[in-house]
Amino acid sequence: MTPNPTQHAPKYIFVTGGVVSSLGKGIAAASLARLLVERGLSVTMMKLDPYLNVDPGTMSPFQHGEVFVTDDGAETDLDLGHYERFIDRPLTQANNITTGRIYSNVITKERRGEYLGSTVQVIPHITDEIKSAVRRVAPGNDVVVVEVGGTVGDIESLPFLEAIRQFRHDVGRENTVFVHLTLVPYIAAAGEVKTKPTQHSVRDLMEIGIQPDVLICRTERPLSEDVKRKIGLFCNVEFDAVIESPDVSTIYEIPLVFRQQGFDALVCRRLGLETPEPDLAAWTAMVRRVTHPARKVRIAVVGKYTDYADSYKSVQEALIHGGIANDVGVEIAWTSSDLFTDAATARALVAGFDGVLVPGGFGVRGVEGMIEAIHAAREGGVPFFGICLGMQVAIIEFARHVCGLDDSNSSEFAPECGNPVVALLESQQGVQEMGGTMRLGAYACRLKPGSRAAEIYGQPEISERHRHRYEVSNQYRDTLQAAGMKLAGLSPDGSLVEMIELEGHPHFVACQFHPELKSRPTRPHPLFAAFVAAAARRADAGRPSQAGA
Repeated sequence: MTPNPTQHAPKYIFVTGGVVSSLGKGIAAASLARLLVERGLSVTMMKLDPYLNVDPGTMSPFQHGEVFVTDDGAETDLDLGHYERFIDRPLTQANNITTGRIYSNVITKERRGEYLGSTVQVIPHITDEIKSAVRRVAPGNDVVVVEVGGTVGDIESLPFLEAIRQFRHDVGRENTVFVHLTLVPYIAAAGEVKTKPTQHSVRDLMEIGIQPDVLICRTERPLSEDVKRKIGLFCNVEFDAVIESPDVSTIYEIPLVFRQQGFDALVCRRLGLETPEPDLAAWTAMVRRVTHPARKVRIAVVGKYTDYADSYKSVQEALIHGGIANDVGVEIAWTSSDLFTDAATARALVAGFDGVLVPGGFGVRGVEGMIEAIHAAREGGVPFFGICLGMQVAIIEFARHVCGLDDSNSSEFAPECGNPVVALLESQQGVQEMGGTMRLGAYACRLKPGSRAAEIYGQPEISERHRHRYEVSNQYRDTLQAAGMKLAGLSPDGSLVEMIELEGHPHFVACQFHPELKSRPTRPHPLFAAFVAAAARRADAGRPSQAGA
């Protein structure tokens, strides 16, 4: 739905969380935002993260999950991926603010003498900086949905909570809504749900001066009207403002669950927004394709961080989107590359799947296992899709086993190797700082006419998001092409290899960029749609035995 132009002061919705972490504040916030988009409103979203890192770019995926990269090259929290997928619009650096960035900005201003000799303090200087960051994303939007990271009661998030408390006073109660997400656990021994954790969480929030307007209650079991009325009474919110958020089979069901309870209508009334009713027919049809696909495929994601699926959250969602495009359910097998210890083991493992995807990553651990997995997929005719590191490893595998360059490697993993077919980007030479210094953000790519990539995209030039330091070494281009590898995509100046593919294979495509970052449930990325389609063809054919197995 095309948003109407903003004709009023921006409205702000602040989403906080209590009791425990990982309840799904980001999904809840994005689901509400989707409903508002369907009402014709222009909506943007923002994440306030309480950690001291300036951004998550240097964090371990095991600690923080994936790093989501925006078009402007910002390394951000994975929740921004959820935001983009739900509201279907690109976000920027301004949409993710951390404690580290806020303090860095304030200290920089202090050093420049911008505070006129004042004693710089958390209140008002830090809180003012936070409020300014929120205001910066508002122009041109009807509604700004702001998720406050962390859990109420954590010391780290106190400045953010104080800032949003002040914000309501600054812009007026009629322009803000406070939403609090809590847990209502089911106690099996007692055979009932317990509301006390929610009561305590709201009490903690009220001690800071914030009275929530709406409560979202995460629960395994349905909440009776009596339980909802009890929560409303003890937490000082209206009965219809107690919203249930049950466990569902797919996150894309949450907007439908919220709509059934009138969550979006309630928020619009509170904010004085007059809008048409949302049309969720297309969204409902999309959800049905996820929950009731015509058939299924099994995809192995062979990576380094597979013990923690959030490390590949956008890949996971993009595979689901590829399934939506083909009316196929995608069963993902998170497979550690360390399991691919030799060629025979790799052939046996790969034979059980309809497709193999090797995603991004950093460091040498697990790379030899990825090479074995790609070797098995290439020789066995199993659909393969490589992303970032996945493309680089595919280059190494091809150079070793087809070009005859046995000592091929990446200079990232083996600086002294004889044939560094993957090498450090020229722009990265001499870079010392680790944070925010890679090739980041959206760059153009020109596709080779007649290539499979050009056929998949249906256009000669594309723009995709990147996050890497290493690239295919240009001195090996002729060798690779002479052996049968097609360089299907190059940077506009021809200096960087962006995509490769193999002819005569059911589907062997790899890219240096991260297409998963631009995939949407309503607009599946063409590379993922094509990969899942190839996997479905293999599944329909009965997953034939690999040649030479």
